[in-house]
Amino acid sequence: MNWKLKGMIGLKNWHNMEFKEKLISSHLAFEDVADLPENLHQSRISALKVFEKKGFPTKKDEAWKYTSLLNLVNQDYSLFPRDVTNIELKEVKKYFLYDTDTYKVIFIDGVYSPFLSNTTHDGIDVCLLSAALTKPKYKKLIETYFNKIAPQEDSMTALNTSYAKEGAFIYIPKSIDTEKPIEIIHFSSGKEKAILLQPRNLIVVDQNAQVQIIERHQSLKDHPVVTNSVTEIYVHQDAFMDYYKLQNDLETASLIDNTFIVQEKNSHASVHTFSLGGKLIRNNLNFFHKGEHILSTLKGVTILKGKQHVDHCTLVHHAQPNCESHQDYKGIFSERSEGVFNGQILVDKIAQKTNAFQQNNNILLDDKASVNTKPQLEIYADDVKCSHGCTIGQLDEEALFYLRSRGIPKKEAKALMTYAFANNVLESVKLPSLKKRINKQIANKLGVSLGFEL
Repeated sequence: MNWKLKGMIGLKNWHNMEFKEKLISSHLAFEDVADLPENLHQSRISALKVFEKKGFPTKKDEAWKYTSLLNLVNQDYSLFPRDVTNIELKEVKKYFLYDTDTYKVIFIDGVYSPFLSNTTHDGIDVCLLSAALTKPKYKKLIETYFNKIAPQEDSMTALNTSYAKEGAFIYIPKSIDTEKPIEIIHFSSGKEKAILLQPRNLIVVDQNAQVQIIERHQSLKDHPVVTNSVTEIYVHQDAFMDYYKLQNDLETASLIDNTFIVQEKNSHASVHTFSLGGKLIRNNLNFFHKGEHILSTLKGVTILKGKQHVDHCTLVHHAQPNCESHQDYKGIFSERSEGVFNGQILVDKIAQKTNAFQQNNNILLDDKASVNTKPQLEIYADDVKCSHGCTIGQLDEEALFYLRSRGIPKKEAKALMTYAFANNVLESVKLPSLKKRINKQIANKLGVSLGFEL
C-alpha cells in the first residue's frame, strides 16, 4: 500500500505497525483515561489494521464510483494540532444558534473548548467522550455502545476509530424531554497549514426520551481541512430524535460524515442534511431497524456552485415488520458543481407491511453542472409498499416567463422557483430559529433577498 498520508504527521516510521499502535496510546485523549476498557483500546488497534489493509476508498469501489478522494489524500496534513488555539466568542458567535438557548459542545482543531461550551449533567448528560470514560456508569455505557454499529470493515470508519482524539457524548435518560437543543460544532482555526480532524460522537436516547441536535463543521480561515467524522446514535423504544446537519463551509474544507443510527420499537428518528458549501462533502447516513412501528425520516437540500462536490449515500435497513421510512433529497447545482445520490432501501423477508419512500429531485442551472443519482430498492418481503424515483432537469421556462411577466426580475424569479423547489424539505424543520437561519443561508446562496428570513 502506498501511504500518501504519511506527510500529514511527518513520520518516517509510518510503515511500522508497532509504532502506530504506540502513537494511539501516546497522543489520543481516550488512552489518557485511567483504566481504559481493554476492549475499547483493542478495537482501536484492530481498526488501524483494517485501514492499513484497505486504505482509502477509490472510484473502483462501487459506493465511491462518482467521488474521488485522490486530491485530498495527496495533500500533507497535520494529524494532531501543536497547541490549543484560543478563539474569542465574537469570532464564532454568528455560527451559534444564538437566538435560541442551547447546550453546546465546541471543539477547536479537534480539541474541546470549555470557554465556548455549555455542557451539563443536570438530568441529561452532554459532555465529552473522554470525560464520560472517567465515570463508572458512563464507562459501562460506552463499552456497551461504542463502535457497535459502525461497520468494522469500512476503511474511513476504521481510520476514525483508530485516531479519533475526542468527541461529544450525549445521554438522554428514560422519559426525559430535553428542555433545549444541543449544538455540536467543530471549528478549524487555520493555525495549521492543513489539518485532518477525526471527531467521534456517541449519542444514546433512552426509552421515551426526546432530543433535538444540531451539528456543524466550520473553518474560520481559508486553508485546507479534511474532517472524517463518525457518529453512532441509539434511539430506544418510544424515543424521538431530531438531528440537523448544517454543512456550509469554505471552499477549501472537505467533510466525510459517517452517521449510523439504530432504532428500537415505536421510535421516531429524523435527519435533515443541508449541504450548502464546501470543497467535497460525502454523507454516509445509515438507519437500522431493531423493532416494529419505527419511523425514519431522511431529508436533504443541496445547493452548490463552482467546482463543489456533494455525495449523499443513504441506507435504510428494514429488518422488522410494520415500519416506515421516508427519504426526500433536493439538489440545485450551478456552474461546474457535481452532485451524487446513492440511496438504498433494504427490506428483509421478515419485514412485512413495510412502507418505504425514496425520492431524489435535482435542478441543473448551468450546462456544465452534473448529477449522478442511483436510488435502489432491495426487497425480500412480498407484502410491502415501496417506491423510489429521481429526476434531473432545469427550471420550467414557462413558469419563469410567467413570473417575469408579472414584473419579477429574472434573477429573483429563478430564486423564487429554486426556493419553492426545496421548500417541502424546509417545512419539516421543527426549530423555528433554525429554519430562519437556513432560509437566510439559502437566500445568500441564491444571491437575493425576497423575504426568506420570514
